[in-house]
Amino acid sequence: MNFKYMALLVAFITHTACAEDISGVWKQFDDKTGSSKAMIELTKDKAGLYTGKILKVTPREGYKPKETCVKCPAPYTNQPIIGLDLIHNLKETKPGIYEGGRIIDPLTGKMYDLKGKISANHKQLQLRGYIGTSMLGRTQVWFKQD
Repeated sequence: MNFKYMALLVAFITHTACAEDISGVWKQFDDKTGSSKAMIELTKDKAGLYTGKILKVTPREGYKPKETCVKCPAPYTNQPIIGLDLIHNLKETKPGIYEGGRIIDPLTGKMYDLKGKISANHKQLQLRGYIGTSMLGRTQVWFKQD
């Protein structure tokens, strides 16, 4: 085997070994108040794309959780919040870096581009929703639930 092919094989094995599967249940926190908002389950399909489903909405003082996605565009209109797929097509592009996703805010019905990165200890996921450029977005930190 020549050096060129060996280098490609090592690069592939290294990338595969470093790939971090973010599947599992995550606790979402409000980036403005710091309070718990929801439990989200991330799953990965055969193409390597992640989907995030709302499992539970956390009651907070002074806030009554909405039951349906009233202001959301089709096909989300009037869908129950619990069970709603709010993240689509998030994909790992480099080890620990995720891009190309979309997220819907079920409270406002707005859709955002989504990117993220996993912490070194694999317990925190920083997700940034934005429109156009990521400089004009918001970041939330989610925590992995065991």
